[in-house]
Amino acid sequence: MKASEYRLGYRADIEGLRAVAILLVVAAHAGVTWLAGGFVGVDVFFVLSGYLITGLLLQEIEKNGRLEFANFYARRLRRLLPALLVMLVCTCLASAALMAPGAQGDQAIAGAASSLWLSNIHFAFGKLDYFSPGAASDLFLHTWSLGVEEQFYLVWPALMVLALLGTANRTTRIKRLRLAMTIIAGTSLGVCIALTPSSPQMAFYMMPLRAWQFAVGALAWLYFNTSATSAAPRQQHPIAGASDYIGWLGLTLIFIAAFWFDKDGSYPGWRAMVPTVGAVAVIAAGVCPGRKGVFRSLDCRPLQLIGRISYSWYLWHWPVLILGGTVFANGGPIYRAILVGLSLIFAVLSYQGIESPIRHQVRWVSRPGFTVIGSLVLMVVSTLLCLNWSNASIAWAYIPSQQRYAAAHGDSPILYVLGCDDWFHSDTVNICSFGDKHAIHTAVLMGDSIGAQWFPAVAKVFGRPHWRLLVITKSACPMVDEPIFYPQIGRIYTECGTWRSNALTQISAMHPDIVMLGTVQTAQYNRAQWIKGTTRVLSKISSTTGHVYLFRGTPHLPFDGPNCLAMQSWQSWLLSFRGNCIAPAFDQHGDDIYQWLQLASKSFDNVSTLDLSEAICPHEQCAAERNGVIVYRDSQHLTASFVESLSDQLAQKIDAQLAKRLSTSSQTTRPTLP
Repeated sequence: MKASEYRLGYRADIEGLRAVAILLVVAAHAGVTWLAGGFVGVDVFFVLSGYLITGLLLQEIEKNGRLEFANFYARRLRRLLPALLVMLVCTCLASAALMAPGAQGDQAIAGAASSLWLSNIHFAFGKLDYFSPGAASDLFLHTWSLGVEEQFYLVWPALMVLALLGTANRTTRIKRLRLAMTIIAGTSLGVCIALTPSSPQMAFYMMPLRAWQFAVGALAWLYFNTSATSAAPRQQHPIAGASDYIGWLGLTLIFIAAFWFDKDGSYPGWRAMVPTVGAVAVIAAGVCPGRKGVFRSLDCRPLQLIGRISYSWYLWHWPVLILGGTVFANGGPIYRAILVGLSLIFAVLSYQGIESPIRHQVRWVSRPGFTVIGSLVLMVVSTLLCLNWSNASIAWAYIPSQQRYAAAHGDSPILYVLGCDDWFHSDTVNICSFGDKHAIHTAVLMGDSIGAQWFPAVAKVFGRPHWRLLVITKSACPMVDEPIFYPQIGRIYTECGTWRSNALTQISAMHPDIVMLGTVQTAQYNRAQWIKGTTRVLSKISSTTGHVYLFRGTPHLPFDGPNCLAMQSWQSWLLSFRGNCIAPAFDQHGDDIYQWLQLASKSFDNVSTLDLSEAICPHEQCAAERNGVIVYRDSQHLTASFVESLSDQLAQKIDAQLAKRLSTSSQTTRPTLP
């Protein structure tokens, strides 16, 4: 038997499991809220790869006495590379035409890394959190798993050969492989769990920290596949009596993970064990005789068809969703469903026109050395084209019509330059002081990045004689006394809780005249948490403060403001699809949070809410640009230039609220604004 002819028997349940995995991934990426954990489909793919590749390699070793490395790599490249390169080229061309120049540079670099199967390393060291909002705009984010897989293919044959050195007896060979895979799985899993809290990007993206899932797949072959373990009849399979239950349990575990997990939970860590064990259980049950239960469910024709095109659909679904969102500003369910359907059409065309014809061409492996070298050349050429695109996008971004939009992304308060905000790096309270430090009146601005965005207007309002302004901010740390999971660091943001408590204690000791609190409208908290957490914050400072103001959260855009404007300038014909970078000002979630803040404030006589939404979004319409001023620096933060223009409205709101309080209170010793 030639190396190119090695095949494992067709497993309909595995094809069906591929379909389940890709459906979960696509659903999660398409924004199906009740399947937010659908990203675990990638974990299922890792287990399947470990199972199948280990079986193929072991089959070749047993029948040929050795491994033909060049043949193996040629087969993998034939299977994966052509469809990937076509997707990369098409996506790069489409994004160059559809995306704003300032947004193309990062895409080009990620595309170059994807061409070399290194995108997972690019994202890991670039600290791009898979679950952060910013990651959702990267066209090649999904290729991280392809990088992990290809790096697995690169080292796995050598690991198996190393584990089998000096063995000729089949039983000894299997025992050695079991031991080697157990060591790999245990070590990799232990390090993965240990690093997930402190280095979530490394744990998520890096192949060595995902190797345990491939090793578990390999162990599934070595323990449950009879052709690999012994010559015993199928009826003696170790789980034959309970295979139906085990298969359904495995599928249930996969769906539990998809329903249960979301971006607000630490991942991978121990949570990744749930879909991994589930995949192993389904695989093991499918080896048993009879093939009933979950096997029959996975063997249905629709799942078989989807499983067959799962690789192509994985390649196409993500860039179609992202580029489709670029063209159509409306991100509603109907639009997303249309884009998913379009990506499925591309997947079918890719499978029938590229993937299937090429994978069945023997000449790709008849001269494996030529195939490997030719593939490497194509990968390098693709990388160079992406780098050339990156250089071109930089030049495009510096044309006069684009420069102001690129500058808007950096139009943030000076607080960050001054080092006032230490983000998650520590829990130290850094207080930045503005104005006369001996002033008789003190105002405090406290909050996360949404609170900090108000600094230009607040500084102008309180930049008067006899006043000093203290700024105490910490990005991503809401003014709600509740623990919060921060996806970018992959754990509970403990620094936030400590910092907030210490900051409130210091503010209380200052006895300031005015405290202004601003925070993001995070969806992590429910109604009770918003009300009780806000009340706890207010109770720590209200008795020692003249008046406390709660800013209403900023209305969000469903798109990046400067990018939309830049794209509008770059490709004006897209206006017929997108509209003029305008979105509704309010949504139910934002309205609910504002009502909860008002409920919390009613427990205190000296607490008021500040709603500047009408000044930001007149007539309940939010525009990315108004009267020649760019309003947003991304999708939720206002530019410092625009915020400064709201100083008069802010002063009027504060004066009106303070006058109302003083007219109903016998205490008139606190001053109004000068």
